[in-house]
Amino acid sequence: MDESGNIISSATRGECHNGSHLLHPVVHLHVFNSRGDLCLQQRPMWKDIQPGKWDTAVGGHVDLGEDILTALRREAQEEIGFHLSGLAKTAEEAKDGLAFPVCHYVFNSERESELVYVHSTIFDGPLSPSDEVDGIRFWSKEDIAANLGKGVFTPNFEQEYIRCFGTID
Repeated sequence: MDESGNIISSATRGECHNGSHLLHPVVHLHVFNSRGDLCLQQRPMWKDIQPGKWDTAVGGHVDLGEDILTALRREAQEEIGFHLSGLAKTAEEAKDGLAFPVCHYVFNSERESELVYVHSTIFDGPLSPSDEVDGIRFWSKEDIAANLGKGVFTPNFEQEYIRCFGTID
């Protein structure tokens, strides 16, 4: 795909992660609680990219032919048992199963290039992590700030958090 989100070819997940830098779409959902704490998932040790590190609560590839909302719903249900009902028109409405599109950007690492579509929501109910994650935990802004740059979080999460939600005081 190109940086505008237009599909120009298709590739497997393996092809996208083998250093080819084929730009591919992914979705992220940041789940905050009403206190402003952010839910993060711990990546399983069997993952080929950033095993064991804390990352965005929901993240995954958009399947060929799938739209962003469908991918976001699928990934939210699969990874943390969150039922996403739709998209909110404003950030203030992003609660009770609605997510707000925060930003999108291109992320490049040594192995891949992603077109990342970032969304957020506020949720105080129970979450049910699947075996796709090693656990979930809510982090305060202070806890996130204290652990930035220490190898606790994925580099993608650190960059995205600051890019989409501002600096940490």
